[in-house]
Amino acid sequence: MEKYRVKPTDTSHPEYFHKVVDCQHACPAHTPVPEYIRLIAAGRYADAYMINWESNVFPGILGRTCDRPCEPACRRGRIEEKPVAICRLKRVCADMKEDIRDRLPKIPKIKNGFKLAVIGAGPSALTVCRDLMPLGYEIDLFEATGSAGGFMRQQIPSFRLPEEVIDEETGYILDMGVNAHFNTRIESMKALTDKGYDAVFVGTGAPTGRQLKLPGWEHDGGKNIQVGVQWLAQVAFDHVTTAPEDVIVIGGGNTAMDCCRTALRLGAKNVKVVLRTPISAMVASPWEIEDTQAEGIPIIENHSPLEYVVEDGELKAMTFEVIDYSIDEDGREVFTPVGRTETIPCSLVLLAIGQANAFPWIERDIGIDFDERGMAIVDEVTYQSSNPMVFFGGDAAFGPKNIITAVAQGHQAALSIDMFLHGQELTDRPDPSTNLLSQKMGIHDWSYASSVTEEERHAVPHLDLQEAIKSHTVEVELGFDAATAFEEAERCLNCDVETVFTAEKCIECDGCIDICPVDCLTFTQNKEEAELRRSLTVPALNLGQQIFVSENLKTGRVMVKDEDVCLHCGLCAERCPTSAWDMQKFLYISPKPYHRKNEENQ
Repeated sequence: MEKYRVKPTDTSHPEYFHKVVDCQHACPAHTPVPEYIRLIAAGRYADAYMINWESNVFPGILGRTCDRPCEPACRRGRIEEKPVAICRLKRVCADMKEDIRDRLPKIPKIKNGFKLAVIGAGPSALTVCRDLMPLGYEIDLFEATGSAGGFMRQQIPSFRLPEEVIDEETGYILDMGVNAHFNTRIESMKALTDKGYDAVFVGTGAPTGRQLKLPGWEHDGGKNIQVGVQWLAQVAFDHVTTAPEDVIVIGGGNTAMDCCRTALRLGAKNVKVVLRTPISAMVASPWEIEDTQAEGIPIIENHSPLEYVVEDGELKAMTFEVIDYSIDEDGREVFTPVGRTETIPCSLVLLAIGQANAFPWIERDIGIDFDERGMAIVDEVTYQSSNPMVFFGGDAAFGPKNIITAVAQGHQAALSIDMFLHGQELTDRPDPSTNLLSQKMGIHDWSYASSVTEEERHAVPHLDLQEAIKSHTVEVELGFDAATAFEEAERCLNCDVETVFTAEKCIECDGCIDICPVDCLTFTQNKEEAELRRSLTVPALNLGQQIFVSENLKTGRVMVKDEDVCLHCGLCAERCPTSAWDMQKFLYISPKPYHRKNEENQ
């Protein structure tokens, strides 16, 4: 019978409490979110910035543009409708910090003897430079354009991400002594590797967008039917400064939202976004859709592109087939024509239907294997290709995702490069750094704000709409002021301050049970997990979150805690007469190459 019972939870495993800190666990770069939010509440903006910079490298950029995987995971969203505005708080520490350059890593004057080539100057490539320069590496950075930032600069409009923010945060890395070669396009991987580099990192992004070659396309020749990401890049570098009156944007992602909002600012009067799906099926971030609609741009649903109407070499309109959209029992999309078409006038079509990688400059006889899609085959853990000295990261590794994912992959690739050049097994990844520290200060005093407030999420103020659409370079979102940032930060439930239980101290008085506001604690007989979950005071139905099960207590029962709904309020620890419960802050730092070096030197 014993073998069917749940074993006592091993809370010493670094991933146990990490998973409880849902926001940090959901972040690809595992940024310690509650830690920096507490510092923002305390007005310690530079400290909060540096914690961000350690993990996500670009706090000011990501505080404006991140896809926010942390926010749907936020525990606040389980007790009220909206999560903490984590992303916009990140921007607060970037905007309000003092000069942090004296806090950046010192770069050794004596190099370590290894020389790297980094191709591209986007988020993953810059992260590799940021991680390896402090270790004494010499790095040659090759970028086809005239400035650093990659798609952060080329594809995100300035009204969302000002150029000066990109310059500042990419500058911190370039100023580490990276040998940056701008306006230098690599045409041959073989020629590059023949120059004697010890390793090469490819961070060239997904530079091409998908075409939509419908009837009529051949008569336009790409003049007025353009790929959205390439058009945005031309706007970013001032090669395009105006838009015609009638513009259609095809696609439902964030690039489509950026295209239509940019066209509006460049003079277009009638901008329309056209989808094959309903708005509810769009892949764009909800806030990007909201901002687009707030600017009066219509989003037309359930229209499948049929043809371009081109007369005498000039694009005049686009014809669509109206469809019914549904999902079949296998989860596949079904598009059913309803028997009518619609023609919409336009003189510019921007295609935002996906991006693709292109590696014509990598020869196929130098040991790098490619799949049927033309993507290099890259190890998902080490980011090493089949040519051991060549590593990939960001969109170049596994296709288009987002900035924070590219940063996370850059960290892992940098760690792999460092391990590879020191002859170590790349799959033997170092453990993260963790600790647990009690927050007890007195009988009822904690070193963190333990009370659960009831404030609703604060909306970020925007520039007046009529002013906003006059320029494609004036930032639309204004960010929180200090007072609002404090109030929003106080909504954080401090999920990194953990309830730690010591079975030997427990006298089973039920004090913690009585005071728990969400009934997440239960004294019960141990059982098989499914039955145990169902038998709790409030059944623990979220199988994606573990339950804590203690060692056997004096009565033979166990203490079971549902980690999914705990508010980390500390009331159990306040009520406990024997200190069997304690509130301990958990800090989790993902391994980086310079952490490994510090451990070796200790």
